[in-house]
Amino acid sequence: MRNTIAVVLGGGQGSRLMPLTKYRSKPAVPLAGKYRLIDIPLSNCLNSGLNRIYVLTQFLSVSLHRHIRGTYRFDNFSAGFVEILAAQQTMAEGTDWYQGTADAVRKNLRYITQPGTKYVVILSGDQLYRMDFAEMLKTHRESGADITIAAKPVHSHEASGLGIMRADDSGRVIRFAEKPKSEEELNSVRTSPAWIDAHGVSSLGRDCLASMGIYIFNVDVLTAALENTDHHDFGREVFPTSIGTRKVQLHLFDGYWEDIGTIRSFFEANLQLTLPDAPFELATSSAVIYSRPRFLPPTRVDGSTIESSLVADGCIIEPGAHIVNSVIGLRCRIGRNVTIRDSIIMGADFYESPGATKHTDEWPAIGIGDGTLIEKAIVDKNCRIGPGSQVVNPGDRPDCEVSDVCSLRDGILVVEKDACLRAGWHV
Repeated sequence: MRNTIAVVLGGGQGSRLMPLTKYRSKPAVPLAGKYRLIDIPLSNCLNSGLNRIYVLTQFLSVSLHRHIRGTYRFDNFSAGFVEILAAQQTMAEGTDWYQGTADAVRKNLRYITQPGTKYVVILSGDQLYRMDFAEMLKTHRESGADITIAAKPVHSHEASGLGIMRADDSGRVIRFAEKPKSEEELNSVRTSPAWIDAHGVSSLGRDCLASMGIYIFNVDVLTAALENTDHHDFGREVFPTSIGTRKVQLHLFDGYWEDIGTIRSFFEANLQLTLPDAPFELATSSAVIYSRPRFLPPTRVDGSTIESSLVADGCIIEPGAHIVNSVIGLRCRIGRNVTIRDSIIMGADFYESPGATKHTDEWPAIGIGDGTLIEKAIVDKNCRIGPGSQVVNPGDRPDCEVSDVCSLRDGILVVEKDACLRAGWHV
């Protein structure tokens, strides 16, 4: 990994994750109570022995920068770094914002293509998975590829929302279809389950190979692909164009992988982590997920019932609270006789000083007030939920604004960051 650089794409506006991205970029969105989405690709890099990493940012990136700066520090002798490359005005590239993933990398080639760099790993900042990039680099080198792409077997009924590839017997990609809609288009990129079985992965009836948006480029190939074109996006332009002109190799992966692109996928991925047999294991002695070290006290639980849930550090859970299949974030204050079901409570960025603020029914304390019911909802950070509130998903309805600080997205009720719901509030 000494001659390899990783580039993590910090994402654009993340409109499909609104309102969670109203005040932060996608990779800065909290995950599993104590992490951020950016921690996943960065941890995968470090666990793979890859410690020279650039993070490209542009949109609402202050909290992301703060998190990276406070988390990923290396000693003077490791030669490792996690460095932020924010969108900037230059004499050569002009004053435009990044126009897409490929354009973002193009505008930063001078930093990425340093002497001694032979390979560049391109990663997304908003996916949940655990992968050893050293194995993928081994595939890349042994096959003599110009570009290698990670591929996951999926069933054909999942293909319409993914980029689907077809490879020859050697694993070289020969055809690609972006989100195939027709049966004819799907058939052109369908892969025999026997081919998948023969390449070391149990097909289990799956007959499509989906792009995971994870690439390894030879540095000269990456430079040529970007400097000689005006392509804006890797998945839609650079990769499909390269299939006909370069050797593009598949690297099969069959572990858990989820693209956190919508409120629904974010909600479901978090709640899956609360299961005893969670598809993505957080408690592991190897390939750990790193995050910002915090000096928080242990969570205190007093006479409460907690089932199939994740509870982060620094929380106070009062008597009579009942928490089921939920994620409870940092510094959560949960009052007496509160019920939380199938929900994500992101917690708070700070503790309120006792007596510093006068709390009323119109301005309750940060946290969840006594007697509140929260069901099938996401409550963002620093929210004030007054006693006796009913934050309950109203059911299968179209996306809409429930109030000025609460909305329905993908069938999930979302209370936005810093919201204040007075005592007795209900949908």
